[in-house]
Amino acid sequence: MTALKSKFTFENRFIDNLPADPEPAKFVRQVHGAAYSFVMPIHVSNPQVIATDNDLANELGFSEADLSDELFPQVMAGNDLLDGMAPYAMNYGGHQFGNWAGQLGDGRAINLGELVTPTGEHKILQLKGAGLTPYSRRGDGLAVLRSSVREFLCSQAMEHLGIATTKALSLSLTGEEVMRDIMYDGNAALEPGAVVCRVSSSFTRFGNFQLPAFRQDIELLRALANHTIEADFPHLVVDSDVIDKGVYLAWFNEVCQRTVKLIVGWQRVGFVHGVMNTDNMSIIGETIDYGPYGWIDDFDVNFTPNTTDRQYKRYRFGTQGEIAQWNLFQLANSIYPLVEEAEPLEAMLNEFADDFQLAWREMMAQKLGFERYQNADDLTLFESLEALLSLVETDMTIFYRQLAKLDVTQDFMQSNHWLPVLENAYYQTEQLSDTYVEQMSQWLCKYQQRLVLDSRDSKARIAQMNATNPKYVLRNYLSQQAIDKAEQGDYSEIHRLQQVLKHPYDEQPEFEQYAQKRPDWAREKVGCSMLSCSS
Repeated sequence: MTALKSKFTFENRFIDNLPADPEPAKFVRQVHGAAYSFVMPIHVSNPQVIATDNDLANELGFSEADLSDELFPQVMAGNDLLDGMAPYAMNYGGHQFGNWAGQLGDGRAINLGELVTPTGEHKILQLKGAGLTPYSRRGDGLAVLRSSVREFLCSQAMEHLGIATTKALSLSLTGEEVMRDIMYDGNAALEPGAVVCRVSSSFTRFGNFQLPAFRQDIELLRALANHTIEADFPHLVVDSDVIDKGVYLAWFNEVCQRTVKLIVGWQRVGFVHGVMNTDNMSIIGETIDYGPYGWIDDFDVNFTPNTTDRQYKRYRFGTQGEIAQWNLFQLANSIYPLVEEAEPLEAMLNEFADDFQLAWREMMAQKLGFERYQNADDLTLFESLEALLSLVETDMTIFYRQLAKLDVTQDFMQSNHWLPVLENAYYQTEQLSDTYVEQMSQWLCKYQQRLVLDSRDSKARIAQMNATNPKYVLRNYLSQQAIDKAEQGDYSEIHRLQQVLKHPYDEQPEFEQYAQKRPDWAREKVGCSMLSCSS
C-alpha cells in the first residue's frame, strides 16, 4: 500500500446527513425516499492520466510525489479508492428544455468522497464518465475523450477568467473504447474513453430539490435544504441552530444573487452554456456540467452551440439571464413547502430581474472603460453598440480588446482613425459598407464624448478594460485542435492551452496565435461551432 492510500481525511457529510437508496445493485430504476445511491465506478483496463491541474492538486493537498504515485491514475479513473472514500451517485430531477423530465440523477458521475483540504475546506472529488449508475437511464455512464478534454480545459478557462466554476483535477484515458453517434445522424463510431475528476464544494443542483418536491416527499426536501444550508451556506445559521422560514428565504435570496453574478460573468466573456436545464444549475452558483457549450466568435445574441437547441434556441446567448430566472422560479416552487408563503419568493424573483439588469449594465460599463454606469444614455450606448456588432460578423473578444487600443483624442468621424485598429475584429471586411462605417464612426464619437464625462486617466481606463475583456478564451476550434491531436496520442496541445488559459487577460505575445479569429475552415467543422450532447 502506498502512502497516498491513507494520506487524506474524508468527511462525507452528504451521505452522513441524508437517506441512502437501500438497493445495492447497479441497475437503472426509480429511486424513492433517498438522496443518493451507493455505487462503485467501473473497472477500466488501462488508466492513464494525461493532464492535471497542478495548482488545484496543491490546494487539495496532493504533492508532486502523490501525482507520480502509481495509485493516482487508478483512483482518478475509478479502479481504486483512497481510504475514507464512499462512492455514490446523487438522485435528482429537473426540467429539460422547459419540460419536466422526472427523475434524472447522476447518470455518469460518481462522487468519490468529500476531501478535507489542508486549509480545512471540504471539496468533493467526482468522476465523470466512471460507468453505469441507477440514474443512467438509456446511457452507459461512460464519457469519451473529446467531451472530457472540453470539460477539463473549460473548467480551467472559467476559473482564470474569474467566473465561478466546478474545477477539474485530472483528465484520464481509460484504455477502453466507447460507441457514440456524435451528431445523432446514424454514424456511430468507437471513440477513446476518458474520465475527468471534477472538484467542487457542492455538486447539488436545483433539480435535487425539485424531485422530492414533485414527489411530495417534504421530509427529504427539508433534509436536503438543511444539509445544503449547513454545509454550503453556514453563515446563514451562525446566530442560531434553528433553520426556519427566515433562513430558507435568506438562502434562496443568496442563491439568486450568486446566479446573477454567474450569468453576468458568462455574458461578459461571451460564454454560452448551451443546456441550462434546471438539473444543470448549481445551488452554489458555479458553472456546472460542461456539455455542448460554446464561445461567441462573431457576436450574435441568438447563438446557441447546442444542436439539440438549434430550432428553438431556448438557451441562446442573449436569453441566459431570462432562463436563469425561469429556473429560479422552478426552485422557488420546489422550496415553497418549506416557506409556505409565496410573496417573499415572488419578490426575490422580481428582484432577480432588476439585479440582473443592474449587474449587466455595470458589467458593460466596465467593458467600455467607464468608472460606473450612469444613466439611460449609457444603456442606449450599450444597446446601439450591440446592434452594430450584430450587423456584420464581428469577433466579440477581439473587438472589445482592440477598443482599448483606440486613441480617443482622434476624430472618429474619420474612419482611418479607428478602422485600422478595429479591422481585425471583422470576419469579412467586405461587409463594412459605407453606411456601416458611418454608423460606427458616429457611435465611436458618442463613446468618446461619454469618456470625457469620467475625466479618467487613460492608463486607468485601459487597464480596467484589459482586466475585464479577456484576450484569450477557449474558442471551440482551439478545443477541437487539441482533441484531434489527443485522439492521435499527442497531448501537447492540451498542456499548451492550459498555459495560455491561465493568464487570459495578459498579452502573452508568445501565444498570439491563440487570440486569432475563428479560421474559415472551422466555420462548419464538427466541434468548432455547433456541438451535440453526445459524449
